Amino acid sequence: MSIGMLSTEQLYHKFQECTGVSTDTRRITPNCLFVALKGDTFDGNKFAQKALDAGARYAIVDDALVAELDPTARCLLVPDGLTALQNLARHHRQTFTFPVIGLTGSNGKTTTKELIATVLSKNYQVYATVGNLNNHIGVPLTLLALNEQHELAIVEMGANHQKEIELLCSIAQPTHGLITNIGKAHLEGFGGIDGVRKGKGELYDYLMQEAKTVFINSRDKTLMAMYRERLKSIRSETTFAKVIFYPAVDAATVDAATSESGGESITLIDESPVVVFRDAASREVTTHLPGRYNFENMLAALAVGDYFGVSPQDATHAVADYNPTNNRSQRITKGTNTVLLDAYNANPSSMAAAIQQFASTPAKRKAVILGDMYELGSESQAEHEALGELIAKSNFDLVILAGKDMHYALASLPKAYYFPDKFSLHNWVMDNPMTDTHILIKGSRGMSLESVVPFL
Repeated sequence: MSIGMLSTEQLYHKFQECTGVSTDTRRITPNCLFVALKGDTFDGNKFAQKALDAGARYAIVDDALVAELDPTARCLLVPDGLTALQNLARHHRQTFTFPVIGLTGSNGKTTTKELIATVLSKNYQVYATVGNLNNHIGVPLTLLALNEQHELAIVEMGANHQKEIELLCSIAQPTHGLITNIGKAHLEGFGGIDGVRKGKGELYDYLMQEAKTVFINSRDKTLMAMYRERLKSIRSETTFAKVIFYPAVDAATVDAATSESGGESITLIDESPVVVFRDAASREVTTHLPGRYNFENMLAALAVGDYFGVSPQDATHAVADYNPTNNRSQRITKGTNTVLLDAYNANPSSMAAAIQQFASTPAKRKAVILGDMYELGSESQAEHEALGELIAKSNFDLVILAGKDMHYALASLPKAYYFPDKFSLHNWVMDNPMTDTHILIKGSRGMSLESVVPFL
């Protein structure tokens, strides 16, 4: 029996009968829609029947044989599973008229997303990207989780090569957008720092082409330069609907015809061990987040909150109350030790910021446990060597390095302890307990250095 291909509209009718979407048979919920995806080492089509048996209402597949052999006729055949997922998400997105904030950047994306969500939740029913669902699969899943109860969405967009943000924008269709910063992240995929700038800038390109609203950190010279470049390259009357600068600046100074001053005026007064700032009403606000880099993330959240009508008092309370629990800027007490766990990700820019901040933090004894920075390609040796030089200048009491590329940092660190793998690192930490020590733990996601915490 020949099985016909379903259109996006037909799939959407099936989706409306379901309770959610899953691409993982380990996370099947009753009456959900399972989408079979294929990768280099797996084929989700092989697990479609398992998903149906586990409670899925339908399974989207792109293998005709799997659909033909399905005795329940609940396998929905499409030309390509991933494309079907993305088209379904785009179609669902178009059924909503509430604001969708697209957010990207090299560092601070998730913390900024969480801060913005916390602030906006004071006035709105907000849905924000969960966990790390920020790529070509995660963004569609995020959008498909939206429903009529939501009043505003925040969609985090990650990328490791050019044209990816462009794709994600075409699916999420943001009405507002923000780039946190441009740094040395995913250099291998982007082809260098200029590639990062171009790839992340695709969010600005989309917002300009569609005449949407953008938030720009006026203290960030790279972001301001990217904005000016786009103004100079305008070949039609299409431009941003609005540009909200934070902190506020005079629109005339940036050659902007559609600019607004935005964001509450706040001043950093102390950043150790956590950020303390003074708000517009001269109140001192103490947060749970360390470092000047988190101050920039707070500025973004307060600017977005101000634009969407959240009162300054509610916004600052939200920022002050936010306490991360996701391996990002997370403070943990272990006996007499204080651990700053920032092990969700790492690149040369974020690693340098974290080390410089930690070096300036007053403490009786300081130790760093640092893991490899991934996806640097041909730049990896040079960047790890430069990291070693920075660590050497910081005069930490104890330096522990882990991962195959961290050995490049040893040239500047003759007294550092080096472990090629986490097993030997765990054993050393258990055999050499620390006391009364401030400890920074940071590395790329693949290193999973949060595994060290139980052994401290």
